[in-house]
Amino acid sequence: MFTLYKKEISRFFASPVGYVVIAIFLLITGLFLWIFPGEYNVLDSGYANLDGFFVLAPWLYLFLTPAVTMQLFADEKDKGTIELLFTKPIRKFSIIFSKYLAGLTLMLIALLPTIVWYISVILLAEPVGNVDVGAFWGSFIGLVFLAIAYVAIGVFSSSLSKNQLIAFVVAVTLCFSFFYGFELLSSVFASGNLSQIISSLGIDAHYVSMSRGVLDSRDVCYFLSVPTIFLIFTWLKISD
Repeated sequence: MFTLYKKEISRFFASPVGYVVIAIFLLITGLFLWIFPGEYNVLDSGYANLDGFFVLAPWLYLFLTPAVTMQLFADEKDKGTIELLFTKPIRKFSIIFSKYLAGLTLMLIALLPTIVWYISVILLAEPVGNVDVGAFWGSFIGLVFLAIAYVAIGVFSSSLSKNQLIAFVVAVTLCFSFFYGFELLSSVFASGNLSQIISSLGIDAHYVSMSRGVLDSRDVCYFLSVPTIFLIFTWLKISD
């Protein structure tokens, strides 16, 4: 499995995909946080926090994660190498998980440099270090869990078609539905306890909960359940 994982990582960086995804993520968030004036700009806000980044990042993930995962199975199907891959002495779920880990690794590599912005905010604060540490790390861990969920959704979407564009569109649609779709449903079609139950089925409610700086076991279980379900769906799809 580790050999296949290394192969997938190498494939990301042997093509422009890996570099482009990392560059786009850091460039767009960097411009909004430090250059473009507005509500997301750290210097304009007057507060030593990265709240704007944690609002922007999930929406960028909606498009960048599918761009990373769309080729994982679709490209194998298109080139006809998927059958050859399945003849190797490795279980199908190990193949799926190797591809999943490779996609997740790339998304985490894109996220890690943003810690530099946290250090910058600490130095800009008056007095130095006067920042909400819990809120930052809660939100940061929330983004890690968001990547864990989105990549699994993207892997499943890639297994549905040999067309990478279709895989991309399906992944974006599913990621949006899970991130914000349930929130919309809860506000439009329900109220009271039912509204809260519907909202809790979506990613956004659990991401917002983590951003408060408290790691609730319910949020962790949710973020582990979503990828588990979609990886099982992927296994069922490629096994039929």
